[in-house]
Amino acid sequence: MTTALRSTDGPSTPPHPGPGAALARDLRKRGRRRLLREDTLTVLAWASGAAAVALYLADGGAGQFNSPSPALTGIGVIAGLIGTDLVLVMLLLAARIPLIDNAIGHDRAMAVHGKLGKPALYLILAHTVFLLLGYGMADGLNPIAEGVSMWVNLPDMWLAFISIVLFIAVVVTSLVAVRRRFPYEFWYVVHLLTYAAVLTALPHQFSVGGLFADGQWQRWYWIAFYVLVLAALLRFRIWAPLALTLRHQLTVQRVVPAGDGAVNVELTGLRLEELAGSGGRFFIWRFLAPGLWWHHHPFSLSADPAAGRLRITVRNLGRGSASLMAVKPGTKVSISGPYGLFGHAARTRAGLVLVGSGIGITPLRAILERAEFEPRQATVILRASTPETLYLRDEIAELCQQRGATMFELVGHRARSGNTWLPRHQTGLRLADYVANLSGSDVYVCGPNKWAESVMADAKATGLADAQLHRERFDW
Repeated sequence: MTTALRSTDGPSTPPHPGPGAALARDLRKRGRRRLLREDTLTVLAWASGAAAVALYLADGGAGQFNSPSPALTGIGVIAGLIGTDLVLVMLLLAARIPLIDNAIGHDRAMAVHGKLGKPALYLILAHTVFLLLGYGMADGLNPIAEGVSMWVNLPDMWLAFISIVLFIAVVVTSLVAVRRRFPYEFWYVVHLLTYAAVLTALPHQFSVGGLFADGQWQRWYWIAFYVLVLAALLRFRIWAPLALTLRHQLTVQRVVPAGDGAVNVELTGLRLEELAGSGGRFFIWRFLAPGLWWHHHPFSLSADPAAGRLRITVRNLGRGSASLMAVKPGTKVSISGPYGLFGHAARTRAGLVLVGSGIGITPLRAILERAEFEPRQATVILRASTPETLYLRDEIAELCQQRGATMFELVGHRARSGNTWLPRHQTGLRLADYVANLSGSDVYVCGPNKWAESVMADAKATGLADAQLHRERFDW
């Protein structure tokens, strides 16, 4: 087998045989199934909002639009129904349900979750405003006086107003400009207020105005929707991590230096072979030691499970990860996952390109270890400012040689123009110069955000479809 390692001076073009027909067919089938699941979930999400409005209109709501006051009230009710539907969809997206995660991945699910936040809040605020206008018009009161009257005289309405305040707090703290000012743990705790906001909004929906009165279809629809969301959260956010932790009983075996400011944390446990093939996907880790147990860390495996051991590679990038540099052997570890599509399940082409920078190199090593490809159908590009930050370089080079993959080491300071993901002395080159069969490959990119965006832009400029591009984000 020819040596896969290439120098950092520039790319050479290895011969590229055609992809294995069987592998290509299998990947196309997997891709079609995943797209079908994605389309089905999209239809269900839209249908849930349409069903909420249709049931309201069918249960007598259509008759409200015959005069100004009831019409304003009806608009407010519809806004509230759609807003509530969006909130419940958001909770399902954040529930880490395998069906959703395997269809669109954790990153995309959370991106959609985040985008729905402001529209949901606007609809809930519109719900409040239009109800105050409609009821106020009917009672001869201005909206403020009507709000006070509702707070005092209607059961559970004070909880509804508290719910609105909680929703505003959640959305405001979710804005990137705001959350960057606070530690992740603060933002995470505040974000849990979403559950409190839903719970405080629930009583008035069933006790005020008879909207969900006995005998109406919409009553049963909303009860079923709430039960579904609650069951998903209990099953996948609470029970699944607990069961996984008890099943595998992970314990830190040793902590080994892994290069400039990084360590390998090796763990032992039970039935770890069940986690094989999870390379690239991430787990949520909690190290059950004083000062550490309340931090949760999203780390990918840096090696596939072997001989009863797991391994993650951690770099000192902040207070949370810095505390793991000195975690003691014998520390028990809680785990949940794996999550995301940054792994084998997302493949659509027979060719494979892995592009990593800094600590983002480490999950690529685990993907390379078990990925399906024919010899010389995979290319690994390692990017670093200095040789010391080519993490796991020797291991990856050995895997490349064993499996017949091509490897490039691109070392040097970033270019300031052009393809800024490249070193300055190679800024005139493109990703296609390193990969002969780029159009027939999936590209996996992992590294700092701006750097990764430059790689993705370079790949898209060559005409690659979105389905061929896979990225693991480092931020929250």
